[in-house]
Amino acid sequence: MTLLYLFWAFFVPNILGYGGGPPIIPLLQAEVVDHFGWMTLEQFGDVLALGNALPSPIATKLAGYIGYQVAGIPGALVALIATIAPTAIAMVILYKFLHLFKNSPQVSAMTQVVRPIVAVLLGILALQFFASAYESAGIWQTAALTAISLIALEKFKIHPGIVVASALVYGAFFLH
Repeated sequence: MTLLYLFWAFFVPNILGYGGGPPIIPLLQAEVVDHFGWMTLEQFGDVLALGNALPSPIATKLAGYIGYQVAGIPGALVALIATIAPTAIAMVILYKFLHLFKNSPQVSAMTQVVRPIVAVLLGILALQFFASAYESAGIWQTAALTAISLIALEKFKIHPGIVVASALVYGAFFLH
């Protein structure tokens, strides 16, 4: 039954998550953390941070890791299939329609309308991660890490993967 729940937890967000990657993150978090309770918000944030630091699409990395944590290798395979299946099915079924309407003003308008919704969902997720960090690390360490990360990214143009990896190393040695 766990494999069925795992399939469902990754299949539904990948059907509903328009555009892949970032839009499905809040949906996956709702399933994995809130609905099934397989991880805490802090653990999900750690997996998300690590996944963002590695190459390849974020959805497949999250599926592989979380699926493995929940049900071992079969769980990883089921979660990966559930992540890839919606896109594969949509591509096969909708290819002709997408080709016919790819330059349509209505499709462009729909894409423009969806962007702010994705931004709000990611903003809510960021606030939840900030609240979780505040609870576990305290306001001063959270503020310092935020400021240092912002400076590293904006002023020194350090690659985001290096910033994330550095924060993970800091957290591993100084926060637990």
